[in-house]
Amino acid sequence: MIRAMQRTRVLLFASVVAAAMVFGGVLGATVLARSTYTPASAAVAATSPSPSPKSNEATAHETGESAAQETAENNGTFRPGGPGSGPSNETAAHEAGESAAREAAEKT
Repeated sequence: MIRAMQRTRVLLFASVVAAAMVFGGVLGATVLARSTYTPASAAVAATSPSPSPKSNEATAHETGESAAQETAENNGTFRPGGPGSGPSNETAAHEAGESAAREAAEKT
């Protein structure tokens, strides 16, 4: 009698687990089918830049440019101003409170 009750409990538990898995699978498939999911590989392919970046070829731009800079522009490695480039802080108010060592460090 005890063995039959244990078997019934095990079968009942297994049935509940199987039903929950089926329900979860159906629910997941429904949600996935209604979503606007885009795979990451498709998004990367759609937004990837052109394989060969183009430099600024305007005549006014080209006259003040070295051959090395033109090459860097053409292969996509040109970084204008280098790291931390931004507007210069050479205002009189800034310079008044600055030591000679600090000014030299800013120039390098």
